[in-house]
Amino acid sequence: MDPISIIIGIASLVIGGVVGKLAFSKNNKKELEEAQKKIQEVEKQIAEANSQARDIVKEAKLQAETIRKEKELEAKEKFVQLRSEYDKEVNDRNRKINEAENRIKQKEISLNQKDAAIDKQVKENEAIKENLNRQIEIVNQKRTELEKHQEEHIKRLEKIANLTAEEAKTQLIESLKNEAQTRALVLQQEIIENAKEKANKEARKIIIQSIQRTASEQAIENTVTVFHLESDEIKGQIIGREGRNIRAIEAATGVDLIVDDTPEAILLSSFDPLRREIARLSLQRLVADGRIHPARIEEVVEKTRGQLEAQIVEIGERTVIELGIHGLHKELVRIVGKMRFRSSYGQNLLMHSRETANLCAIMASELGLNPKLAKRAGLLHDIGKVPDEETELSHALLGAKLAEKYGENPAVVNAIGAHHDEMEMQYVISPIIQACDAISGARPGARREMMQQYLQRIKDLETLAMNYQGVEKAYAIQAGRELRVIVEADKVTDTDSDKLSFEIAQKIQTDMTYPGQIKVTVIREKRAVNLAR
Repeated sequence: MDPISIIIGIASLVIGGVVGKLAFSKNNKKELEEAQKKIQEVEKQIAEANSQARDIVKEAKLQAETIRKEKELEAKEKFVQLRSEYDKEVNDRNRKINEAENRIKQKEISLNQKDAAIDKQVKENEAIKENLNRQIEIVNQKRTELEKHQEEHIKRLEKIANLTAEEAKTQLIESLKNEAQTRALVLQQEIIENAKEKANKEARKIIIQSIQRTASEQAIENTVTVFHLESDEIKGQIIGREGRNIRAIEAATGVDLIVDDTPEAILLSSFDPLRREIARLSLQRLVADGRIHPARIEEVVEKTRGQLEAQIVEIGERTVIELGIHGLHKELVRIVGKMRFRSSYGQNLLMHSRETANLCAIMASELGLNPKLAKRAGLLHDIGKVPDEETELSHALLGAKLAEKYGENPAVVNAIGAHHDEMEMQYVISPIIQACDAISGARPGARREMMQQYLQRIKDLETLAMNYQGVEKAYAIQAGRELRVIVEADKVTDTDSDKLSFEIAQKIQTDMTYPGQIKVTVIREKRAVNLAR
């Protein structure tokens, strides 16, 4: 109800009451005058009330208008936002549709081209087939004529030689068989020589293909480090908002972080053990600190890298002091320290180098040579396996280059470069380094091969050789890297020895699994013994 109507109604009631009272008290003038005054006051109040009511209505209208405009503005902004999102979504959808149409068009073009090529090939094949049929008919005719001539020729030869065709054929086959075996062995040797020339290239190709197509436990063990967490909640902090933390860690360390369903663990994957160690120590500090964000990650990784570099130098210095090697260049000391974080066929590179160095010193002392020089060369013989930058040189040649760069003795340089026969041995200590390197790497258990497996492999090698006819004894020597087969001279000829060596090598390569390579040596000895009495 309108406030003005309420006020007017109240005033009407008051006036009615007053008028009624005056009707009953006409003679009382004084009361009438008072009543008139009250009526005037009421009229005045009514006027004021009307004024206030108009003000209130006016103010209410203004507020309503303001609210209406605000709501309209909000509605327009919301509409614009929704329209923008809709347009963006439509554009993305149109873009994807266009890309899909383009791919389909390209596939259609490619298929059309292939269809055309196939049709052309089919026509060519049909033409070739017709030509072959004609040639086959001609060949059949010629063959028939040739068979007739051969029959006549054989009859004439039988009359002349007084031999039947079967007897002549047997003699011819026997002579051809002997000639073929001789030629086959010659060809076999030529093939082996050619294979040796191409061995390095083919070996690299095979190894790369094997690495790409195989996921062995050895590869996983040498390329993955497991970082354990107290709880899975920390995984979210390490990943960060939209993965920014994990991207920062990967960019700073060069290591791939694998966050999967493995409970309370994160995998650090990299071929470089040093990078994995930096990533592991950095994650350990970040988790302990609790502040994980890109800026903090870069700071911690840089600090960890510096501390690990200092630790590498310390390891190198401690190693050369323990071995009694003096005057080694600081950079070579650092490379020796880096060996601690590398492995060779599963064997820790620093431990292998120290073992080789001690063996070289002992062997040089026994031969009356300089043990300190031999120990120095033994420690440095594998420094090419820990380069600071990628190179195409083999580790032996790269190690020799580094040793020469940092002023090492020429005998040490030659021993490093020649320990895999990639350089000519010019000093007496060179073969010592090669022998001690082979001893350290070939001893059972040095390169993660169990003793039982090692003994079984030796036994399998000897058993395999004994299965061949004419073999008298077989010995696996040099930790299974060479197989010597002794044959009976009256049952196996020199030519057969070459063939037997090749067949055993092929059998080992096909049926057995082994590290490195195995040399097969067949020994045939004829002894004539008589007693003078």
